[in-house]
Amino acid sequence: MRIPVGCVVLFACVTAGAQGQTGSAEPNSTQGAAARQQSQAAQPASSTNGGKPVLEDGTPVKLRLTRNVSSADAHVGDTVDFEVLEEIRVGDLLVIPKGGVAWGTVTEAQAKRRMARGGKLGVNIDSVRLADSEKVALRAVKEGKGGGHTGAMTGAMVGTAIVFFPAAPLFLFMHGKDITVPKGTEITAYVNGNVPLDLAKFAPPKMPEPVPVAPTQATMQVESTPAGADIELDGAFAGNTPSALGVTTGEHTIKITKPGYKVWERKIRISTGTVKVMGELEKLEASQPPGEAAKQ
Repeated sequence: MRIPVGCVVLFACVTAGAQGQTGSAEPNSTQGAAARQQSQAAQPASSTNGGKPVLEDGTPVKLRLTRNVSSADAHVGDTVDFEVLEEIRVGDLLVIPKGGVAWGTVTEAQAKRRMARGGKLGVNIDSVRLADSEKVALRAVKEGKGGGHTGAMTGAMVGTAIVFFPAAPLFLFMHGKDITVPKGTEITAYVNGNVPLDLAKFAPPKMPEPVPVAPTQATMQVESTPAGADIELDGAFAGNTPSALGVTTGEHTIKITKPGYKVWERKIRISTGTVKVMGELEKLEASQPPGEAAKQ
């Protein structure tokens, strides 16, 4: 019977743990592969496809596990949530926001057993949500090139997008002989294939046009002593006293004039409701020319 390469790696690491390892796993070639995976950091995230921006294959996406995952209580098919640690842009376009969500799936889970047989745990890195709410497939390593045992292992992982955490000693914690990957563990996944981007879906939402608000109306009740005087409101003739004038709230200038009397003028701030204005007109002196009244 042919055994998949990934399973061989898993079995080897768990067996090593059962023989007394508590924080690391062999072989060293596996450690080197994990270290190389982590060192493949910032890569170009953009290209063009017929003038359209593209999120490139192999773009690294840094993730953080949001909860503990353990072979003691995990079940095949469970969803594993990750948080995106760094935003990814294509040019000026925000494609994957910081704090976004990525998902994985438990593909193998077996608690520790008798006869010193340790637990097993496998997690599939599935996808990440883009800023336009679409999902993009992820894989566990940047590319599947290389020779020898490590190259074969890498190729198998690329083909299945499976991350066997026992094969990555950097993330491995052994509790008894169960395998636990703690909350806060950081990994780097990679975009699986070129992804053309629809600019229209990433455009910021159009803000609705502001609805003009009708000015609040109030009533100004204007009277004078004597009555029958002219009323000017903000420089325009508005009637004769007594009159009820509809005005907007705010500050207004009111002027009351009558031949033989001095000009009465005030600035009045109006709020809602009805405001009563009473102009007490002062009679001109007999010797005072009419033109002088307007200056006072």
